[in-house]
Amino acid sequence: MTIPLILTVISADKPGLVESLAQVITRHGGNWLDSRMARMAGQFAGILRVDVPAAQVEALRTELENMSSGGMNIQLAVSSQADDQPMATLMLSLVGNDRPGIVHEVSAVLARHGVNVEQLDTSCEPAPMSADLLFRANARLGLLPQTDADALRADLENLADDLMVELNDVP
Repeated sequence: MTIPLILTVISADKPGLVESLAQVITRHGGNWLDSRMARMAGQFAGILRVDVPAAQVEALRTELENMSSGGMNIQLAVSSQADDQPMATLMLSLVGNDRPGIVHEVSAVLARHGVNVEQLDTSCEPAPMSADLLFRANARLGLLPQTDADALRADLENLADDLMVELNDVP
């Protein structure tokens, strides 16, 4: 029997980080399933899902904790994989002038509508024809059956006059 684990990793970026993590997981009979990893401001951060034989979980946990002496901060959580209520999925795309608090404002609207953020990617970039920064967000959202997507879109658009909102169904 295998146990699903979620690992989060943060470390100063350097070559070989992913390989050293993969080596430890493989040594304990683990199977690397999904991951999202990125380099930001000289740091390497990632989240990954692995399946590990039940008998190896504690040994893997110990070895991962020992990696902190090399500067890697790794957290491990056992996934319950509880059966969730089925959700419709929407893709959200936002573009608007950047300002402090914009992520808070958007996430507050999503929370009010009972929307689950399944994946979120954000960036700031210079606007064409000006030095102003544009905020961009792309998100995969899980909606409960009672969520009104039109009301969600309207609330997001009401955050700011310059905010362009696009919501699309995921086939």
